[in-house]
Amino acid sequence: MQIPDAVRTVVDTAPFAHLTTLNADGGPQVTIVWVDIEGDEFMIGHMGDRRKTKNVRHDPRVALSMLATTLSPTGLREYVVVYGRARVTEGGAAPLLQKLARRYLGPNVEFPPPAYRNQPGFITRITPERFGGVGVWSPAKH
Repeated sequence: MQIPDAVRTVVDTAPFAHLTTLNADGGPQVTIVWVDIEGDEFMIGHMGDRRKTKNVRHDPRVALSMLATTLSPTGLREYVVVYGRARVTEGGAAPLLQKLARRYLGPNVEFPPPAYRNQPGFITRITPERFGGVGVWSPAKH
């Protein structure tokens, strides 16, 4: 599924995103992440193998939500919800996080810290299956 230009615009504003994965018992696990887009996949970097990466390996269904900077015609703050399937790949996390750190923290930031820069880390890639929320990307078009 293609990522709409309006969703790409939201990601370009560097919103902190909420990544929801499923624990082994079926319960939700939510974490705050930085997000980027490559092609038609959302990308999230992790320096360690955390609960979210383990959950994705167990069950690839995820939701990713991001708050937009725009208001809907009814005056509500717009937000995007991405429902999709994720996969975790090893390597490439440090360069991705460096790129995102400049977007989220400032143009001169060096991240991750030096002790982590030579570690491969992990990248979670999310292929969207549908979009929701409040905005032009939503089927309901609030």
